[in-house]
Amino acid sequence: MDRFSTDRLTAEKLREDHLADLVALHLDAEVSRYLGGVRAPEVTKTYLETNMAHWDQHGFGLWVLRTKDGAFAGRAGIRHILVDGVDEVEIAYTFKREFWGQGLASEIATALTEIGLSQLELPSLIGLVFVGHGASRRVLEKSNYILEKSTTHHGEAVVIYRIRW
Repeated sequence: MDRFSTDRLTAEKLREDHLADLVALHLDAEVSRYLGGVRAPEVTKTYLETNMAHWDQHGFGLWVLRTKDGAFAGRAGIRHILVDGVDEVEIAYTFKREFWGQGLASEIATALTEIGLSQLELPSLIGLVFVGHGASRRVLEKSNYILEKSTTHHGEAVVIYRIRW
């Protein structure tokens, strides 16, 4: 599934030519504070390569999000992640600041959940969120994810939400 759309967004499979948009997104300190901090361009380039390889290995991964008029809005996806030694599949979403507070995260979380559970037929999905990231926690709660546990991930206090098929 290289592309999909929601009411207000178009998602396209991650490609090398998305690097500049991702670099700009990851250099924004406000956007990156719940992503483990600002990422240098070289780190984002490695991130892009890793996530393109995820597509090759699993047949799903991250998409770049655009508004209906083609403006870069952020990134979102479904990907494998190791949490407490367990291979989980998470949904993830990050938007440019100008798109915050418009319900786009809830819109994309609903779409990712549908893709993951119905189309990919995964048994469950998680959302991994920094404890203090109230907005993202609310998105998962509105999308019917259930708070499962607190843990640490890369040295940060996080909570795990889960939804099952």
